[in-house]
Amino acid sequence: MNIHKNASMTPRGREHLVREIDRIGLKPAAAAAGLSAHTARKWQRRWASQGAPGLLDRSSRPERSPRRSDALKLERAVALRRNQRLTYACIAERVGLSISVVARACKAAAVARLPALQDTVPVRRYERQSAGELLHLDTKKLGRFDKPGHRVTGDRTQNTPRAGWQALHVAIDDHSRVGFSQMLADETAKCAFAFLLAALRYYKSLGVNVERVMTDNGSAYKSRRFTKLLRRLGIKHIRTRPYTPRTNGKAERFIQTLLREWAYAFVYPSSEHRARELQPWMYHYNFHRPHSATSHRPPITRLGFEGNNVLRNYI
Repeated sequence: MNIHKNASMTPRGREHLVREIDRIGLKPAAAAAGLSAHTARKWQRRWASQGAPGLLDRSSRPERSPRRSDALKLERAVALRRNQRLTYACIAERVGLSISVVARACKAAAVARLPALQDTVPVRRYERQSAGELLHLDTKKLGRFDKPGHRVTGDRTQNTPRAGWQALHVAIDDHSRVGFSQMLADETAKCAFAFLLAALRYYKSLGVNVERVMTDNGSAYKSRRFTKLLRRLGIKHIRTRPYTPRTNGKAERFIQTLLREWAYAFVYPSSEHRARELQPWMYHYNFHRPHSATSHRPPITRLGFEGNNVLRNYI
């Protein structure tokens, strides 16, 4: 048992005290031990009711903690950190706790520092000074399905044969991190052309004029149709270095977030249900979800928007 360094008495000394009280009286025994009569009476009562165990130190923890965080919320916060590798800010927003509470819970569960998924390479970070200076574009192929597959069921026999594929097209502004995405039929030049026009209209509605576009060296982005569109709009086209996806790292990271928090975060009955949930999630990402690159505030705040505006939010 640990005794406080400033404790005036040990359990053995308390036992000697109560015996002295019986022999010479309360006040003389308390004065001899250097205690108040009130404290000496406390140990006498505990000895009378509980015997020797009553002279041990008791925990100072309160019997009730009405403001203590809900245990189920803490358990969910730890699970989100361990399984989905979310940041403290994202967990706090999703579970309804403060960032500091989430941090303490993760530290207690030994998941504060997660192991790296792969060896890291030197990072060269940059950020454009204003919105619209650079728009990152990329695509991600996702499989169609008519029933949940092995990624959520764990059973590799549960699949949809010959269901085909569809393409997730994404765009993200380098400065504000405001994103835009659509599920289209494929990754051809026709779909890339249509997606770029839709993305430019969306950013235009937010007051952002795109000056440059960065893409990889995919065939759709190297097509004449895509090149002529950019030339006609007066937008400069920047391509990444071959076999270096980190050059377009913001789009790659945005795709990871989409996959983790939208595509694979829920058990969708079919790929059509998944596609219908894309735009609600994008609204959450732009207007509500905290982003580490924007001081844990929603990306839309980088464009000067605060709060909710129904007409603007549902353009």
